[in-house]
Amino acid sequence: MSIIRLSDEDRSVQQDAVSELSEYYGALKAANKRDYTYEVLTYGCQLNEADSEKLSGTLMSIGLVPKTDDRPADVIVMNTCSVRENAEDRLFGNLGIFKSDKRVNRDMVIVVCGCMMKVQENVDRIRNSYPYVDLAFDPQQLYNFPCLLRDTIKRKKQLINIGSVDYIAEDDFYTIERQRKFRALVPIMYGCNNFCSYCIVPYARGRERSRRFDSIMDELREIASLGYKEVMLLGQNVNSYGKGNEDGKTFADIFEAACQIDGFSRVRFMSSHPKDLNNRVIDIMRDYPNAEKHLHLALQSGSDRLLKRMNRPYTSSEFFAIADRFRSEVPDASLTTDIIVGFPGETEEDFQATLDAVDHCKFDSAFTFQYSKRPGTPAATFEDQVPKDIVTERFSRLLELQNGYAFKSNQSKVGNTYEVLIEGLSKMQPGVYTGRTLSNHLVNFTIPDDVFSGTAAGDHEGRLGMVRIDSARPYSVDGVLTRFTDG
Repeated sequence: MSIIRLSDEDRSVQQDAVSELSEYYGALKAANKRDYTYEVLTYGCQLNEADSEKLSGTLMSIGLVPKTDDRPADVIVMNTCSVRENAEDRLFGNLGIFKSDKRVNRDMVIVVCGCMMKVQENVDRIRNSYPYVDLAFDPQQLYNFPCLLRDTIKRKKQLINIGSVDYIAEDDFYTIERQRKFRALVPIMYGCNNFCSYCIVPYARGRERSRRFDSIMDELREIASLGYKEVMLLGQNVNSYGKGNEDGKTFADIFEAACQIDGFSRVRFMSSHPKDLNNRVIDIMRDYPNAEKHLHLALQSGSDRLLKRMNRPYTSSEFFAIADRFRSEVPDASLTTDIIVGFPGETEEDFQATLDAVDHCKFDSAFTFQYSKRPGTPAATFEDQVPKDIVTERFSRLLELQNGYAFKSNQSKVGNTYEVLIEGLSKMQPGVYTGRTLSNHLVNFTIPDDVFSGTAAGDHEGRLGMVRIDSARPYSVDGVLTRFTDG
């Protein structure tokens, strides 16, 4: 599978579909004297979020506007994730809600796309049990969305289009409707070659393909010119960027070049595999003031026996060496991770090795998961599945240990002042803003009247300011903004 620049002919075909859809929805708008709306629901990782920004861009280009009230949208796109079972459960639970809405609105179109559509049993379930889903397609069909949507509306019956192409269109093809003012998402590579025994990603997203260096740099410079202060470089295995490309560029080249672009206050990346992270990347994080001081490095297990069974090609001691060097070279940085509890065959001794690893690394935060069997992966066929009650009990012990370290990390920030990129108003606390430090610590804070300067509340999203940290919680810190640093 490869990343290609679509031919002029292919681009013309898609543009023709956009024009037809624009005419169709323009006629509906004129006849019914109202705007026609869309909603894109995103499940899963930041790469799915980036795909959703492209889907939103397409929908806006045909004349639809984002849904802003409680009424169901006219086009609903559910961009799915197959990594965890709960994401699938959420999708099928939400699909049922739209059945009655579609009976009321005959013009409604329901679309399901994303990684779940590369799992045959999910496709069969939609085909057999959800006939009111109008269109389903896989991630590799993203570029083809205008034609698929047009054909769905024309034929007025379900269209399922899976696996008919083996390439991904280069990002310069898309209209991207970025969802945030404070951060721009930039995929630099797609897919994964690791085939961890528990993971569906290589089957859903395909093998690793890296974008052209020049194309990425063009996009980064455009983003900077638009005023974005933070960029996040994305890939299922971002540190393996460049493998197979003829120019020899590596992830470190992309990362350093992004840090050198005027305008970026922060350059982040996700996600890293321990086998591909090299010292140069850590050195860049140390040497460039706008390089994020946060490394997300997935451990998964502290047991060498289980790591081998997971097809994770490193040992716990090799992981510790990376973590220790990062802690040493990048002061005041944060280290986060992913951990799976209850992988098939996990013994109490294996689990204790994971607890020991957490004690060694003292992660600032961690995404912890109970093992979720994914159909189509080798681990799903392993016979020694761990009983649910044992998994639950172990998971509770892990959370207690890790939450303690997370709280200590947050407590260490109290009394200090940090620059925070403002992400907007808190959804949970009126009058409270939320943002993150360069080390990715979550900060909730207020803005005193004498600092507020009469600016509308929503206009603070994407701004930078110094926040004094006054107290800590297990998952965040609280403070007060003392001044803005961006004028």
